[in-house]
Parts: sequence; C-alpha cells; structure tokens
Amino acid sequence: MSKKENEPADEGTEATAPEVEAPAEDETEVEVSPEHTELSGMLDDARNKADEHWNQCLRLQADLDNLQKRSERELANAHKFALDRFSQELLPVRDSLEMGLSAFTEHNTDADKLREGVELTLQMLTGAMEKFGITEINPLDEPFNPEFHQAMSMQEREDVAPNTVVTVVQKGYLLHGRLIRPAMVMVSRAVQAQGET
Repeated sequence: MSKKENEPADEGTEATAPEVEAPAEDETEVEVSPEHTELSGMLDDARNKADEHWNQCLRLQADLDNLQKRSERELANAHKFALDRFSQELLPVRDSLEMGLSAFTEHNTDADKLREGVELTLQMLTGAMEKFGITEINPLDEPFNPEFHQAMSMQEREDVAPNTVVTVVQKGYLLHGRLIRPAMVMVSRAVQAQGET
C-alpha cells in the first residue's frame, strides 16, 4: 500500500475507496460451464417459442373477431333482405292487379275479360307462392285435423261422416311444411234425435 492510502483522512474530506482498475475484457475470460450454455440456449428457445405462440394467439383472436363481425353482418343482411326474391315475384302480381283495377274504371269493360285477368293474376300469385314453398290447405270433404284446421262452427249433416270438413271459410297455408295459417272450416256432426239437446 502507498503512503496516501495509509494516512487518515482529514475531517473535512471524505475517505475514498482505493481505485481498482477493471481488467480489460480481453484479459478476463469467464469460464462458462456447458450446462449454463445449454440452459441459456434452452431459455432463448423457450422465449422464442413463447413469443411465436403469443403472436399466433393474437392473430387467431383477430381472425375470430373478424369472423364474428362478418357473421353478424351477413346475418343482419339475411334478415334485412330475406324477402328480396319473394318480393320480386310478387311485383308482377301487383302490376296485374293494378291493370285490372284500372280496367274497372273504363265504362266499356267486358266482365269476361276482367274475370280472365283476375284468374291469371291468381295463377301468378299461386305460382310465386309455390316457388317459395308456400302451399295451400283446402280440406273440403276431408276429416277434420286440429293441427291444420280451425273449426268455426259445426253443422248437423246426414250426408257426410261426423267430423268432416263441409265448408272452407278461409284456406290455410304451409311454409315448407310448417303451418303459417290454419284453414278456417265448418265441420259436420251427427244429427241429434228430436228429444236430445
């Protein structure tokens, strides 16, 4: 040790630690064990894989969000424009009805031509409905079926079996086999004897 280092520090000055020169990087070689190198490599690989998996997770989450938004948009459009094709099929029917109505206003209209026009319009409407899976229920002279018919009244009839549809007040309709309106009907019942009430 030098004299300076052994002398006590003055009261006004602080004692400083002796300066130690750091060895140059070239001069020091830290021995790294093979296990440490192997563990460091494994740690780096694990970090890289974790980063890669995290990025994949973020991309998948973004894809799912986009898919959900697209599905919601397509569903909204499907609801909004569900009747588009059906509406296009109904437009000629409306045009035909308007032409028939304007023919009534003319003074020299032929009743047979008006009837023919209405029949053609009804055929157009029936064709449009069938094209989209709407079928009519016209159960005249069929047994009453409460799943597809709604009884308005009962009539005593001897000429037909009881619970037979004798009058169709309003036809019913099915959409692809599902009931959308029952047929309003009058149903027969057995004739009661004079003394029965």
